[in-house]
Amino acid sequence: MKLVLASNNAGKLAELQPLLAPLGFELVRQSDLGVGEAAEPFRTFVENALAKARHASAATGLPAIADDAGLCVEAFGGLPGVDTAYYATRFGYAKGDANNVRALLEQMAGIDNRRAALVSTLVALRRADDPEPLVAVGRAAGEITREPVGENGFGFDPVMFLPQFGRTFAQLSPEVKNANSHRGQAARAMVELMRSAWRTR
Repeated sequence: MKLVLASNNAGKLAELQPLLAPLGFELVRQSDLGVGEAAEPFRTFVENALAKARHASAATGLPAIADDAGLCVEAFGGLPGVDTAYYATRFGYAKGDANNVRALLEQMAGIDNRRAALVSTLVALRRADDPEPLVAVGRAAGEITREPVGENGFGFDPVMFLPQFGRTFAQLSPEVKNANSHRGQAARAMVELMRSAWRTR
């Protein structure tokens, strides 16, 4: 059975596919089914994830899962939060991972408090009007480095330093990252929720 990923992000698909594999779904990006991006007008991860999942499910008639994730920087009061994907555009740069990292490091140049967290909120629906959306949240806390380190991953992985490993997410293997990342935590919780509520294997 197909499960629509309410995202066109290849990095999210690559991370979520093995994490959700135990459920037996075929995870398919919405763009591969001709579905465009949903509007994300809300100020919380859970509201945006719900909107994206409903949009993908309504357009395809299939169950859907959406991930709304972002970087929450303590010194910025939790921002950029839901605006993470467009962070660079606030400072005159084009949208994109490399520019997001560049803008973040520039904005934090004189800041000693480097604490931050990557947060992932997953929402899954059996259908667009499902009255019982499943919600799972993962949070990976660390510190923002002063320059990018590592070649793996995407997004803010090269500047998210994890004290317990002494490395950034971009320096970890995909297996270790998935075992400890915000998205990995949320996906494992979602697998258990789906098994319980949807009676999946």
